Amino acid sequence: MESPEEGAPAFVQLAAHPLRWRLLSELATSDYRVRELVDLVGQPQNLVSYHLRLLRGGGLVTARRSSFDARDSYYHLDLERCADALAAAGAALHPALGLDPASPVPHIASGPRPAVLFTCTGNSARSPIAEALLGRRTGGHVEVASAGSHPKQRLHPWAVRVLREGHGIDVTDRRPRHLDTVTGRRFDYVISLCDKVREVCPDLPGGPRRVHWSMPDPAASGGGESTFVRTAAEIDTRIRHLLPQLVRPSREAKP
Repeated sequence: MESPEEGAPAFVQLAAHPLRWRLLSELATSDYRVRELVDLVGQPQNLVSYHLRLLRGGGLVTARRSSFDARDSYYHLDLERCADALAAAGAALHPALGLDPASPVPHIASGPRPAVLFTCTGNSARSPIAEALLGRRTGGHVEVASAGSHPKQRLHPWAVRVLREGHGIDVTDRRPRHLDTVTGRRFDYVISLCDKVREVCPDLPGGPRRVHWSMPDPAASGGGESTFVRTAAEIDTRIRHLLPQLVRPSREAKP
């Protein structure tokens, strides 16, 4: 006789394990290295690595080599894949539970605007793309800025072009800025998109929520337009999943 576990959708089987659920919950907020996940969940590294392998095998989690230290990898939760799998699991139980995983942009309540800072090394591609896309999606209801630890002289031409042609955003007059120019400002979230800048980003006033999105530099390998298009698409996906967290102050979120 088939047990209930054997008949459950793959997502349910993966997510139902307490440690795997804890790992998914941690990775839902930020990308992490194995040793950081070990500290967060309080379990031995060999056990954490084993369950991460299962989550990767199920397609829910991916890993990228760190651009700061190639001996390290950052683990990332594919929230789009999770949303699809969760909707499919609901539909498997009853057709009425097969909810559309695509969610509308949440309304950000009136009052003090949430403030978000995006950082990367050169502030010429990833972080200004993120700044522009979050600003467009929130229509001025979120205060958005970006900066870099070693800013370039100008934005990368492909970043400017992809934002203009793919998203209708003109950043022609925008210039990269140094992290020093924002160290006196208060932010609710500081989101690093570069493994290198994560290691050097200074502490900012008010104890903002620190989040890391480990993303390769689209210009590092001389990538052309398609590389920048993929980078902008991934950033936009992450931003869509960030929006619900901006509805409430970061201090109400899990530390």
